[in-house]
Amino acid sequence: MKFDVLGIEAFVSVAEQGSFSRAASHLNVSQTAISHRLRKLEQSLDLQLFNRTTRQVTLTEAGADLFPKARALMGDFEQQLSHVRARHRDKTEELAFACMPTIAVHILAPVFKEFRRREPNAHVRLFDKSATEIGETVSSGRAEFGIAILAANRWNLTAEPLFTDDYVCICPKSHPFVGRTSVSWADLVDMPLVRSTPSIANRIILDGALGARAERYRWDFEVQHTMTALMLVQAGLALALVPRLSSRQLPKGLAVVDLRGPRITRTVGLLRRRNEQPSRLAREFQDALRQHFHS
Repeated sequence: MKFDVLGIEAFVSVAEQGSFSRAASHLNVSQTAISHRLRKLEQSLDLQLFNRTTRQVTLTEAGADLFPKARALMGDFEQQLSHVRARHRDKTEELAFACMPTIAVHILAPVFKEFRRREPNAHVRLFDKSATEIGETVSSGRAEFGIAILAANRWNLTAEPLFTDDYVCICPKSHPFVGRTSVSWADLVDMPLVRSTPSIANRIILDGALGARAERYRWDFEVQHTMTALMLVQAGLALALVPRLSSRQLPKGLAVVDLRGPRITRTVGLLRRRNEQPSRLAREFQDALRQHFHS
């Protein structure tokens, strides 16, 4: 039997996440692709690995027997790839990492300056990607590490928190909310709101924090990018709920109001491949990054 890397990876992810949709999100593939990979694996093994119902996915006896072995197998495979990467990486003097655009725009400039002071000849390749894409970029080896929202991460990555960012309400300066110290979620019930599409990490965080209460609100718009949401606010069509970091450079005519009851936060940090030692350049950059937040 051929070694089905994609099938085993899909199996491990679904077993860990307990859901086809969450596994698909963390592997940055479609749910159809996850189902296809698992079906091929089950056919090649001639075994059913999951019990599937409309509400939950659970391991069969065969799946429970395979799971620890498959996870160890994928860990060993990734570790061997990491050794090969590490053996050849430092020779190139290139640092490749992934980062959310909002982090790159609002935080990285002083970090880059400090890193350039330490490593004036290093070449930097930055993958500015969404939070959901960063895990896959790091896991695949295209980036040595990532700076992203720390939620439920892939099995082969480790996470190190850097800072916590709370969500705020963005509204036009003419809105009655402006001038208040804060607004509560109860204040937003009858307001037209804009939110991210379901695959975006910020949407996942808000939905998780609000639970069933999310359906009380008027979600008139769903968008992919924060700037699109701010454009809708600027036009007076909706209010936006975004991380505070995204509100540092607002378009003209917009204001920030603190959001409470409940206060919702996200944690941003470093994602690295498990069991892999960082390159010299990665250590220098990560040290400069930590220094920025701790100074």
